Amino acid sequence: MIIKVAAFYQFAALPDYRELREPLRAFCADLELKGSVLLAGEGINGTIAGAPGAIDAFAHELGHGVMFGGRLDNLELKFSTAEAMPFGRLKVRLKKEIVTLGDAAADPTRQVGTYVDASEWNALIAAPDTLVLDTRNAFEVAMGTFEGAVDPDIKSFGQFREFAAEQLDPAKHRKIAMFCTGGIRCEKASAHLLARGFAEVYHLKGGILRYLEEVPEAQSRWRGECFVFDERVALGHGLREKDKGHGRDE
Repeated sequence: MIIKVAAFYQFAALPDYRELREPLRAFCADLELKGSVLLAGEGINGTIAGAPGAIDAFAHELGHGVMFGGRLDNLELKFSTAEAMPFGRLKVRLKKEIVTLGDAAADPTRQVGTYVDASEWNALIAAPDTLVLDTRNAFEVAMGTFEGAVDPDIKSFGQFREFAAEQLDPAKHRKIAMFCTGGIRCEKASAHLLARGFAEVYHLKGGILRYLEEVPEAQSRWRGECFVFDERVALGHGLREKDKGHGRDE
C-alpha cells in the first residue's frame, strides 16, 4: 500500500495549544497516523504519514474542523508518498517555538519576507545582486543545495542568529533570497533579518519540496538531494523517494 505523507506548518496564535494536544493526538491515533506534530503558542508544525484517506481527513480537520476553529486558514501543506511507513510512532509535543530561533522579535505573523513562487525562483537567484542563502543545517546542505548558495555552516537553526550577526550586513547585502526544506525556517529567518534592518528579503514559498515538486528537472537549478526528517532520508525531483542502496530514483 502506498503511504501518503503530509508536511505542514502555520504560524498562528494558539494560546490554547496545551489543551489541543490530547484531542489532536487522539484524532491522529484514530486515523492510525504516525509521525511528529509540534504545537506552540505561535502555531503548528509537523510531518505525518498514513493511508491516503486518513491523511486527507487529517488535513481537512486542521483547516476546516472544529478543533482549531478556522485559525489554520493559511496552512502550508505539501504531500508526498512513501513505499513504507517512514515513522515508527505518533508524537504530539508541546514546544516554546515550532521552529527554534530564540528571537522574540522574529514574529512571522507581524512581518515576514516576500514569498517567491517556485516558478519565479530561478530568475531571482540568477540575478547578480542577489545573495542566495541556504538556512538549513550543514549536513542537510551537504546532501544538496541550489547553485551558488551560501552555506552558513550551522549545526542547528538556532545558530542562524550568530551567523547573521557576523556575516550579513544590511548596508552590503541589500537583496537576500533564502530557502529551506519546507519554508518554515525561512519564515523565522526572514522575520529576523527584517527586524535587523535588511531591506529586501525573499524566501522560496513552500521551500525546496515545493520547488522539486513543481519545477521540471530539466529547468532545475537544484543540485543533489533534499534531506527529509523521516526514514526516507532524501527526496529528489518530483518528490521521488531515493533508493537508499543505490542512490537512484525509484
